[in-house]
Amino acid sequence: MSRLRLLALLPLAAALGGCDFIVLAPAGDIAAQQRDLVIISTVLMLLIVVPVMALTVLFAWRYREANKAARYEPEWDHSTKLELVIWSAPLLIIICLGALTWMGTHLLDPYRSLDRIAANQRVDEATVPLEVDVVALDWKWLFIYRDYGIATVNELAAPVDRPIDFRITASTVMNSFYIPALAGQIYAMPGMETKLHAVVNHAGTYKGFSANYSGAGFSGMHFAFHGLDDKGFGEWIAKAKAAGGTLGRSEYLQLEKPTQNEPVRRFASIDADLYRLILNMCVEPGKMCMSEMMAIDAKGGAGHEGLNNTLPLTYDKYARRGTALGPEPIFVAGTCTPDAPQGQTTAATKAPTDTSPLLGAGLKRPTFTPLKSTSFFLGQRPKSDS
Repeated sequence: MSRLRLLALLPLAAALGGCDFIVLAPAGDIAAQQRDLVIISTVLMLLIVVPVMALTVLFAWRYREANKAARYEPEWDHSTKLELVIWSAPLLIIICLGALTWMGTHLLDPYRSLDRIAANQRVDEATVPLEVDVVALDWKWLFIYRDYGIATVNELAAPVDRPIDFRITASTVMNSFYIPALAGQIYAMPGMETKLHAVVNHAGTYKGFSANYSGAGFSGMHFAFHGLDDKGFGEWIAKAKAAGGTLGRSEYLQLEKPTQNEPVRRFASIDADLYRLILNMCVEPGKMCMSEMMAIDAKGGAGHEGLNNTLPLTYDKYARRGTALGPEPIFVAGTCTPDAPQGQTTAATKAPTDTSPLLGAGLKRPTFTPLKSTSFFLGQRPKSDS
């Protein structure tokens, strides 16, 4: 029977054998502070949980039916001392947890620049942070080192004890950028930018991956993060430059297409403006950037004349970049109003009766070309060449 009991423990041992304690043994100062926050919070909560569990067992044993020596007081209903213990101990723990959470929320804010690289080592003001642009693709990671003019796919490296500034976005669906040994996870979303400041204190190779399910190739969406000394990092940069290849707009549009289990790739040169174009969802030439569209909206909109010039943003990852209704681009050629929620009618979009332009002192006479096709709504392809 004893041997059978040992055999019964084998499945449990096999399950525990797959555990990775990297969260409790990180390689970066930010992750170490997060680990301490988790441990301290857990210990504070156990100060209540453990005594309650122990007392539950004790009371059940002491006041069992067979124990005739236990004092029986059916009329007892109040004890001031017991009430003080019951309410004061949890209240003090909640206060401690609240203070700890408030400090951790501000000190470990991923958008907050680092003021230290280790517990007893402040950041040198002369140190220039390593800037890395991160793009979550389907289903791979793109890392752009603008200061070095290189880019990599599914491989990331940084020097030990040098602050790292990550700028993170995505091409299609939401993902989560996570290197447990370095810092906590932060989301990568299309058309938005998140930030993360971190540092690696110990040389080594650590695993990074997406912590947010994003489709069929999600399981292969991981990468290696190398913590290197200055010499090793310089050699890594030189290796990327020696790989050859250029990452420009056209190359990115091919790289962006969904692929699974993508191997490590390196690009020796990059388009310096590529990350901004990815963030604004306008990598393809001729497409209006989100920043431009928002600037137009901030100034009151494009007006009647701009309806034919505005491309809608299409987020679908399989039929995007203006191909939702066919191979040709689609144009916003109608607007929605409270009176016409589905779009303006033909009568509402006709040119005004008086087409004479307004003239201002010293201004040239503006040109006016009315819309050639006005019988379609938002998102529909024009029927004419307009």
